[in-house]
This record gives sequence, structure tokens and C-alpha cells, in this order.
Amino acid sequence: MSNEKSTRREFIKTGLFLGAGALLPGGLTLTNMIQSKNSDDRRIIIIGAGLAGLACAYDLWQAGFNIILLEARSRPGGRVRTYRDSFADGLYAEMGAEYVDSEDHYVKKYAKEFGLSILKAKLYDGVYVRGKKFRMKDLQNLRHQLPYADIEGSNLFGQEKKYINHYVEKIRTWSKQNSISSFSLHDSSGQKKIKNSININNLPQDILDLDNLSIADLLRKEGAHKDIIELYTFTSATESTGRPGTLSALSMVLDHFMAGGFNEETDEGRIHGGNDQLPKAFAKSLADKILYRRPVKKIEYDNSGVEVSFLENGTLTSVKGDKCAIAMPVSILRRTKISPAFAPDKMHCIREQSYGHVMKIAMQFKRRFWDEPGSLGQRVFTDTPLRRVYHHSIDQPGPRGILLSFTSGADAEKLGRMNDLRRMKVAKSTCREIWQEAPRYWEDGVSKYWNEDPWMRASYSMVGVGQKDFREILSRKEGLFHFAGEHTSIHRSSMNGAIESGLRVSREIQRDN
Repeated sequence: MSNEKSTRREFIKTGLFLGAGALLPGGLTLTNMIQSKNSDDRRIIIIGAGLAGLACAYDLWQAGFNIILLEARSRPGGRVRTYRDSFADGLYAEMGAEYVDSEDHYVKKYAKEFGLSILKAKLYDGVYVRGKKFRMKDLQNLRHQLPYADIEGSNLFGQEKKYINHYVEKIRTWSKQNSISSFSLHDSSGQKKIKNSININNLPQDILDLDNLSIADLLRKEGAHKDIIELYTFTSATESTGRPGTLSALSMVLDHFMAGGFNEETDEGRIHGGNDQLPKAFAKSLADKILYRRPVKKIEYDNSGVEVSFLENGTLTSVKGDKCAIAMPVSILRRTKISPAFAPDKMHCIREQSYGHVMKIAMQFKRRFWDEPGSLGQRVFTDTPLRRVYHHSIDQPGPRGILLSFTSGADAEKLGRMNDLRRMKVAKSTCREIWQEAPRYWEDGVSKYWNEDPWMRASYSMVGVGQKDFREILSRKEGLFHFAGEHTSIHRSSMNGAIESGLRVSREIQRDN
């Protein structure tokens, strides 16, 4: 068995840099695929070749299971999307999932297995808010203060904590009284699971009631100045891809209790050479197991098994299996016919799960002026429509380079209503505000609005008001069905969470057999 696994790994590494089109013979049909398999009809059908579906399929394949993976797109990776052909000089940009945090154990595990390295990102070194420019080191040294009311200290993130700290302390006291660690609410990557973990619904009732409030509602209730809510919009709400008025207040309080969440000091990185190498590496090893351009239209089941119907070359085709792992986004699953319907609470969560809005714009310049003396910085936090603007080409030589922006929430929706020409006009003028010389070196740009992507129609899942139980319900096994995807993971809205969820489902299926 060890020799077989070693051979598989070498095979994966050898073909790692082949394009997605090389991953599967173009004329392969469902009939071809099934006829090429053993006669074992105990097939596991996996829907979705994003990182969740790929990790599930890869783990099951290594365990010797008969699998088939259906994917609507013509490539693997889902929301992992690296643009290459849009730029000169071999430059590339991450237009989807981007960062690998220091605790992203699962991404790092497979990156190492496939011979990929993690490139460390630069920290924020500039701030541009309310028309004023600040160097991060000047804020940190208290030479300047952010132009918002009720600000304490120099931090961009976490200014809301003083208004909610009494809730955080109540959870901390309750945890100590019940001998529960602060880590029990989440499975931090690489940590051993704690036996006496918190069931979130056992928290004090007044804490649970926060799930019925939005973050904006709670902060106003606790007397926060409107500037604090506005700053939260551009800090943590941007990372969640939502708005303070749509996110659950309970999720914010729990984030502070667990000392989790993003801040300006978060250690981040990405895969050197492009994040798309990770899904391509998974997919290369599963090449004859994956059917691309097969959007699923209907899922049916009875006591004898499951049947999944999908379009193949314009014709509705179906495949039967013993079990099914659904690793497609809920935003697409809710548009898929399910017969008979799953349990009422599951169907409710499928219909109502909240997602945010995300827009990324990659801008190519013929000179890297942001690296030059006198520049505000290479990674700038803003309250402009671009929100975050940063040097993306740190692992590639110049002179050209790419500035990448990350926008979410209301600003992403506004940009999403524009055509690409207008988006570029906004991007160019915003860069001029931050770096006066930007228009002189502008060459071109490209945008990606995930909410208009036909196979996503959303960005990342988030905890909306009243949705504290959604993740647990959505991840729960339902008869012959298992559910993966970042929306089912404790590590929500991340590549790490997607992989973790796929491995969880693989383990569930293996335990059932």
C-alpha cells in the first residue's frame, strides 16, 4: 500500500503544472467513464470539484472507493480562481480565494504533499480613510490617530470590543465555571479536539439572544458612535463579505471570545506561483474520475440508493450510486431539484443561508510605483470602493506589476451593477487618490464579481442574523447524503475550511462502510 501511495504522489507531482484542459480527455462521457471502471456498483457520487469535493474524492480514492465527481465548470477549483492569460510578462492574480493563514493546517498539508510552497504576504503598511493618508507605523507609534470618533489606541480592527466586552467576559466566566476552554468553540487547525467542547446552545440565554440582533443593532444598543460601526464596515465586515446590518451579533461576540478573526497583524500567505496549482494537483490524480461541464439539475433518492441527473452535451443524463457527497455551494444547491426533500430544517437552511458579495479587480501597471520611496505603501487599507488595495506580484520580477483590490458588501454590490469599463474607471481613479502617479503607468485591468458567476451566484457564506445553528444543520448527514463545503466547516469562508469539510465527509462515508 505504501508503494502505491508513493507512486501516486510522484504521478501527481509530474503532472502538476498541466492545465485544467489536460486533466480529462475531452470526449469522455459518462458511459465511457462507467465502462472503464470495475463492475462494483457501490459508487460514491460527489457533486462539485471545488476544494471540498476534490479533498473528499482524493481521500476516498486513496481509501479504495469507487467514486465519480461531477463538476459544472470546465476546470477544477470552484472559488479558487487564478487569472493568467489576462496579463503580460507571465503575471498572474488571485481572483478568488487567496490567503493561507498561519493556522491553515489542511492547505499546508496538501501543499507539502504536492510539492507546493507558501509565499508569505506583506502586512498592511498604509491607510487611506476619509481622504487622509497614514503610514501604518505612524499609527502604531501613536504619531497620528485615525479620523474616527471614540477611537482608542492605534488598531484598525477591534475598536468595537469595548462595547461588547461585558458579553465576552460573561462567556469567559461561564466557560470557567463549566471547565471549558476558550478553544472548545472551534477546532483550531492541528489542535486536538477537546472532550468537553461547548454546545453553543448551552450558552446563557442572553448571549444566545444576540443571534437575533445584527452587529449594527448591538453596537447601537450598547451606545457605540456611528463611526465605530462605519469602521467595522471597512474592517471585519469586509473580511466577512457582509455588512454590519446583516451579520449576526453573536458571531462577532464569539469571535472576540475566541480571540479569532482577521486583523492588521494576521500572518497570511498564498501558494507560490498561484493557488490554482492546488486544485489542479488534486484533479490530476483524479483525472479519470472527474466529469467537467456537467451541471447537476436534479437529485433523487430512495432506500436503494441515489440518482443524480445532470446535463451532458445538452442532454439530461443520470448516474446512480450508493451514496452522494454534496459539495456544491448552497447558493446553487437551492436551485437544484431535490426529491424527496431533505428534512425541513435542512431545507430551510439551504434556502436561507446568507452569503456576501465580493468583487476583485486586478490592475496591471507598467511600473511598480508603490515600491518607490515616498509611496504610501504596498498594501493599503481604505474606505474607498476598492476597500483593500495591495501589491500582488511580490513573487515575480518587474518592471510591470499588478495591484489587486478586494471589495465586499455594499461597495461590491455597487461595482457589480457596473459594466467592466466603468469598474476600471473607478479602479483607476481610486488608485490615483492613493498614489498620484498611478494613471501615468496604468495599462489595463480585469474584474471578477462572484455574485454574477453562474456556478456560484454569491461569495462566501456568513453567519446572518438568526443563523447560529445553520452550519451544524447544513453539515449534518442526511440518510445516504453527506454535505461538504466551506459553509459546513468550522473554518468558514476559507480554502482550509473547504478541505476540512471534504475530509470530514470522507471519514463519515468510510465509517458507514
